[in-house]
Amino acid sequence: MSTLDRLFGESNGLAEYAGRYALYLGNLLADLDCEAIGRVGQVLEDARRANRTIFILGNGGSASTASHFANDLGLGPRHKGGKAYRAISLTDNVAFLTAAGNDIGYDLIFVEQLKTLMQPGDIVIAISASGNSPNVLRAVEYANKNGGFTIGLTGFDGGTLRKIARDSIHIATPHGDYAPVEDIHLILGHLVASYLTRLTAGADQKRTSAIIESQDADSALQAR
Repeated sequence: MSTLDRLFGESNGLAEYAGRYALYLGNLLADLDCEAIGRVGQVLEDARRANRTIFILGNGGSASTASHFANDLGLGPRHKGGKAYRAISLTDNVAFLTAAGNDIGYDLIFVEQLKTLMQPGDIVIAISASGNSPNVLRAVEYANKNGGFTIGLTGFDGGTLRKIARDSIHIATPHGDYAPVEDIHLILGHLVASYLTRLTAGADQKRTSAIIESQDADSALQAR
């Protein structure tokens, strides 16, 4: 039985169910592996500094999370005066997805994009509650074999994705708890992107200040 089935059975109406659901999410958030989150954030910042590309992918609800995360990384930092991350969601090109799915196979819709776009050193973030979606696993396997650095966002027991990704952030739940896992994955995207947006803005502002100070010093020396 999934946790949501149990919460539904224990609740007398939607109001009580809402309170139990919120409490369950709070417990999952309290158990977040913050060290893993810190490692992933550093990987993304290193990618930005090296001008690497970050590819994000997933199916269903995880596809929308991939789009959302890529948007926040690719646009958010500029609103704070920083440099954006080269982030691409592999779930957004409908023509490519349907052509590859129809002509080659649905399990290769992400691999075929990586074959075209990925360079060694790029980052691939794979989002899957079960950790067992074939097209997600094929993409991670391809990236691992071709110089990419792979990160899994998983739930349940982590599935195969947790085993083959180079690093992961895992949300441990009973099998079938899709909605709570997807809730936390979306929160993770907001959490990481909001921090990196402010980090890059601060770093770029310090760099600009250092350049201005250096230029002022050079001007002062030339005026002597």
